[in-house]
Amino acid sequence: MDLDRTPTLTQKFVAEMLGTSFLTWIGAGSITASVFLLNGAKPALAFSMADLGMIALAFAFAIAAMVYTIGHISGCHINPAVTFSFAVTRRISWTEAGVYWAAQIIGGLLGALVIALSFGWTQAATTGLGPTDFGNAITLYGTGGGWIVAIAMETIGTFFLLLVIMGTAVDGRAPAGWAGLIIGLMVAGEIFAFGPITNVALNPARAFGPALLQVLLGGKYDLSHVIVYFVGPLLGGTLGVLTYDFLQRARTTGSRAIGGVAESAVENVSSTLP
Repeated sequence: MDLDRTPTLTQKFVAEMLGTSFLTWIGAGSITASVFLLNGAKPALAFSMADLGMIALAFAFAIAAMVYTIGHISGCHINPAVTFSFAVTRRISWTEAGVYWAAQIIGGLLGALVIALSFGWTQAATTGLGPTDFGNAITLYGTGGGWIVAIAMETIGTFFLLLVIMGTAVDGRAPAGWAGLIIGLMVAGEIFAFGPITNVALNPARAFGPALLQVLLGGKYDLSHVIVYFVGPLLGGTLGVLTYDFLQRARTTGSRAIGGVAESAVENVSSTLP
């Protein structure tokens, strides 16, 4: 029997919701865990580059795991910036993009909820749910440049993220099976580079979910800062895709696309790993 392997929109919705919730839980949760352990030490320990490194690896592992788990179902966007840029460049329809966005925002909230359940409501509100912020940017660059610097860094970071996604997951000429590892390491590298400035969201859903739930739990967070994590990634992601299209010029059609992502990018990974 010849079965239709094309995922339905409902299946894509569930995949994106679960993928984004996992990314938020593991990634943002690693921030909460680090703060929890540092504050609990006697005496309290200062946050170090080693702690930043563990957070970066947590995000990298979460992204890689989801690319190989749901990439063949939804394309594993798990990021409204990816979805938006693919819709702008007509790789997916705006109807499909709306479904993806809804799934991702819900997923971000669910991931934050798991963090809160893990550490307890009170502890989560005081320790934080790993929300992104750019308070350090305001301190380093002055109140006049805080917003500008934060938006610029999120724009630049997401620009290069989408450039890498295009080259490893969308372009049919990319080596099969390596997309998840490369994209995950790309995000880890950017966390190393400017984590202290904006906490490196590159993803509106991952930023919005923990921020909103932290406020609802009575914690402190200025929700107006979330604007940075929508404007920067949406702008940077779109510019990244448009730039890659310019560099690529001629598009290949040799690999079937799911959610705008080449199916070959997330399949046969076992045959390519040493």
